[in-house]
This record gives sequence, structure tokens and C-alpha cells, in this order.
Amino acid sequence: MTQPKSDAQILCKNVWKVFGPRPEQVRQLDAGLTKDEILAQTGHVVAVKDVSFEVQKGEIFVVMGLSGSGKSTLVRCISRLIEPTDGHVWVDGDDILAMSRKQLRALRRHKMSMVFQHFGLFPHRKIIDNVAYGLEVQGIKKAERHARAREVLELVGLAGWENHYPGELSGGMQQRVGIARALAVDPEIMLFDEPFSALDPLIRREMQDELLALQKMMHKTIIFITHDFLEAVKLGDRIAIMKDGQVVQIGTPAQVVMNPATDYVREFTKDVPRSRVITAQNVMQPPPVVASPTDAAEAVAQKLARFECVAACVQDEQGHFLGLLPREHLADPPQYNGDDLQSLLVDDCPTITPDTLLVELIRLTMNSDAPLPVINKQNRLAGVVDRSMVMAALATPAEAADSEEKPTLQ
Repeated sequence: MTQPKSDAQILCKNVWKVFGPRPEQVRQLDAGLTKDEILAQTGHVVAVKDVSFEVQKGEIFVVMGLSGSGKSTLVRCISRLIEPTDGHVWVDGDDILAMSRKQLRALRRHKMSMVFQHFGLFPHRKIIDNVAYGLEVQGIKKAERHARAREVLELVGLAGWENHYPGELSGGMQQRVGIARALAVDPEIMLFDEPFSALDPLIRREMQDELLALQKMMHKTIIFITHDFLEAVKLGDRIAIMKDGQVVQIGTPAQVVMNPATDYVREFTKDVPRSRVITAQNVMQPPPVVASPTDAAEAVAQKLARFECVAACVQDEQGHFLGLLPREHLADPPQYNGDDLQSLLVDDCPTITPDTLLVELIRLTMNSDAPLPVINKQNRLAGVVDRSMVMAALATPAEAADSEEKPTLQ
């Protein structure tokens, strides 16, 4: 089957994994049957049920669910460590389910690496040889693979540990070795199967921070499996939540927290610190009054009065933000020359970006009635955030509109 039109690096469509002697008969059952009902009727276990999603290049895509939800089986289907019962998985347009064993080995050796919960290190090999193992399998000469191993050990903070053995390292250090081993072959795609769940909480947080720092430098495409929703929120650009083999919701952390699709998802979101998930992108609104420098002062003042606004956002013809125009500056404008509002602007007013977290917005809006202009990477005005929007997001987050539903300025 040809991949549907998509620019995703990984595309999964209608993936099933059924364990049992006649998995094909499960597809003929009522789609509304639960996992337990199917097991009772057929003796088959539905581990992954009709899962579809796509992962963009350079994205951290987190698959989250409780034990038995099918998340680990799913990630193994993507790499074909487990053969899917049905469906398709495309990687860069190639259907991996149609690959020969030789093609699949090449994929795993050069394009895709996996990091497991249990580190899987060779206890009789030194750290440098553990890290270089994938390069050894590729046939790379010892001097070259050791040089690469030293590079990635330095990246993960283990320079100087090359000649030690795994048993001499702590659990967190051993997991760093596992990540270094995966990075050594310079894969485009990394699959993490609950890599930090066996670590102490403090070490786990450090490893999460380490992974995010590495991702900023290396921009890998990552699928990360976890049962911890706080970990999912911290790491994921997007999150897929699984229950009984099915994906019940996919979205950004803010979308999932603000708009849980089911009671199951809502239970996960209850203890999430919303102020560290929701961003300006999720709460901003179009500014009620937008002006250009050549607008008449009287007309701008009338608009501000009509909308009961304390300031107008001023932008040029290309949409670039120039500054705020407070209402009081129009009441008594001694510097106004009659045909240009530029001299009345507060051009050093604080601005924010769409990814500014709510915890920072609380601080910025606490002592100011003026709106905070939200400026995108092109220095264009994307919207505004004021104190009322921040309070609404904190008070009624489930009713806050999704970022995709927010009108924005072009």
C-alpha cells in the first residue's frame, strides 16, 4: 500500500496487534466490544486496536497509558520487534511491514534506535564498548567507533567513565550509557520504552532534563513511552493517550489538560500544575483595538472607549508590532503632531511569545491593566493576553478554548 499524502516522518494507520491462534477472527467481532469481552469470547488478547497517528520530523511524540494499555506493544510494532496483526507503518514513506529482513536490519542499524527501561548493557564490556556496540555491528573500525563513543559520552555527561564497567555505575548513569549507545549510530528516529521508570524520582527528573537538552541540540524524531502523565506533559510536543489498546486522545500537553476528551483522560489531568502547561498560545485573544501609525488619534480614542480598552496595539502595514498606545496618551497628547501616532507609543512595553507559560503570565499581568502583546517569530502581532484571560484559564481551564480554535492575526 502506498503511503497516504503526508509530510510525517512516521505514519501509523489502522495498526492492530492481536495475540492468539486466529487473530483475524477478532476483526470480525463487534467493534464496540471491550478488551475483556473479546478475551472472554475468543481467548485472544487485543493489545493494539486500530491505532492511527503520525509523528513529524524532530518531534517528541509521547505515548502514555497505564500498564496493559498497549503502549509498549505499539512501539515494538513500529520497529517490528513485534509483528503487527494488521495495518501499516511508514517511515520516510517506506512501509516497514513490507520490508525484507535485510532492509529491516538496515533500518534498525542506521535510522532507528531504541532505549529500553532495563538498560540492556553488556556487564562484561567496558562502557566505551557498550556505547560503540551499534557501530561495531555496522563494521566500523575500532578507533573510529571509540572516537564516536567518546563524543556521545561527553554529550550525556559521562566523559571519563569510558573504561569502567556497567556494574560500577548508578542506575541513572547506566541509563545515560543506554542513551549514548542509541545516539552513537546517529539515528534519525529514537524509540524510548519507559526508559526512566526504574529510576529514583530525583534522578528521573534529571534524566528528563538531560533528554530535553539533548533534543535541543540534536533534533531527533522521538517516540517516548511512559505511564507517568507528568512526564508526558514535560517531555511531549504532543501526547497520545492509550486505554485498552486504543488511542483515546492526541494533542499537545495544553490541549489535553484544558480539554480532556474522556473521563479517563480527565483523571490524569487533575493533578497537573496547569500554570506550567498552558501557554499564551492557548489563552490569547485578538486585540480589540489595532491601529496603524497614520490613524487619526480621535478615531483610535473612540474605539478604545467603545471597547473599554486601556491601550491599542499599533502595527505597521506588514503587521509588525510597533508598540502600545495607552488611552491616557490620547487624552492629552503634547507631542502629537497631528498625523502620526508614533510619538505617542510605549515602544518598550513588555511583550511575550506564544510559548510563554501561564506561570510567567501570572507574574507579568499581576500589577498591570495593560494587555501583553503576543509577538511571533516574525515580530508580528499574534494576539494579546491580559489579567482576565489569565484568571479565566486558572479558574475554568476545562472551558478555555483550544489554541487551534483561537482566531489569530495574520
